[in-house]
Amino acid sequence: MIKPTLILATNNQHKVDEIRSVLDDEFIIISLKEAGIDIDIPEPYLTLEANASEKSKTIHELTHQNCFSEDTGLEVDALNGEPGVKSARYAGEEKNFKANIDKLLANLKGKENRKARFRTVISLIWNNEEYLFEGISEGKIIDVPRGELGFGYDPVFVPDESDRTFAEMTLEEKNKYSHRSKAVEKLVAFLRNLSPHRHIET
Repeated sequence: MIKPTLILATNNQHKVDEIRSVLDDEFIIISLKEAGIDIDIPEPYLTLEANASEKSKTIHELTHQNCFSEDTGLEVDALNGEPGVKSARYAGEEKNFKANIDKLLANLKGKENRKARFRTVISLIWNNEEYLFEGISEGKIIDVPRGELGFGYDPVFVPDESDRTFAEMTLEEKNKYSHRSKAVEKLVAFLRNLSPHRHIET
């Protein structure tokens, strides 16, 4: 039985690990590093959809293989949706997690509305066609970071269904609530529904 192979267009090992933890062994996921691709793909657009699409199309043009990418943003209601597409670079191009959290909490100081959501958009290029999948995790931003696990804004984000931050959860626990796992589950459902699944070119 041939397992479908997909290149994941990211240099972020945390994202690779999270996505692999959601997928079962029906699929082989290859990171950019494992594929021998050493590029940093720009994210110049104003939407998650456009940035995800840019990354997957760039890798597809390079490799002519099935691939997918994702772009994720934290959208905070009291900040009119910020940091959004700028989430990774909120405090600067160096993508410093702590600096991003410090800036977020400073901008939220004194605001009662702490409602926020993580949103992930996946762009899949499969047999030269593009498909988009979205996952959303609704929650709130807390005042003081908690937890040592996860990455990014995980220490200050509590999903609605829990009283713990993402950074206080194991990867398996986080997958029950996370935006990324919800988007990946839609991706997996799509691939499983392809017919005939096992004979599609990889």
